[in-house]
Amino acid sequence: MVRLRSTGIIRLALILVLQPWLIVDTGGAAMALTLSSSAFKPGGKIPSKYTCEGSDASPPLSFGGAPQGTKSFALILDDPDAPDPKAPKRVWVHWVLYNLPADTTELAENVSATGLPKGAINGVNDSKQTSYNGPCPPTGRHRYFHKLYALDTMLPAKALTKADVESAIKGHVLAQAELIGTYQQGDP
Repeated sequence: MVRLRSTGIIRLALILVLQPWLIVDTGGAAMALTLSSSAFKPGGKIPSKYTCEGSDASPPLSFGGAPQGTKSFALILDDPDAPDPKAPKRVWVHWVLYNLPADTTELAENVSATGLPKGAINGVNDSKQTSYNGPCPPTGRHRYFHKLYALDTMLPAKALTKADVESAIKGHVLAQAELIGTYQQGDP
């Protein structure tokens, strides 16, 4: 009986060693990184206020659930439906923002113009600007992907492109979240 019992304990120990995801911290379950906006629901229409037909202000964004070890956040907003969702040819980058402090939980409406959190940097979008450039699809309804990355590092303090950011964050992404909105010219 002792032999069976010790064999069972050894098997359990091996399972726990080989499968660390089975260990649960009952003191507080880890939250997933989240990203949301009070301006539109996931998959919903982005109000024209945040587009080229409005004031071209960035929408308010909220995020939470950053994993332990997060040193900064990066945010990329792009449109994979350019120029026409029926025949997309490229991904158009509308906003690149990084080195957001780890304690950041929200970005106010029009944050590029009203003031980024200390240390945050606007990268270069496909309009060759270092600011938010709202949706402005030439035809059809486009999808706009807001991608938030929790990073275990800070990125270089210079204006980077989306490609530069994606290269720099390889191996440093602790978690990511995504919020998709849609827009078609003429939407309210």
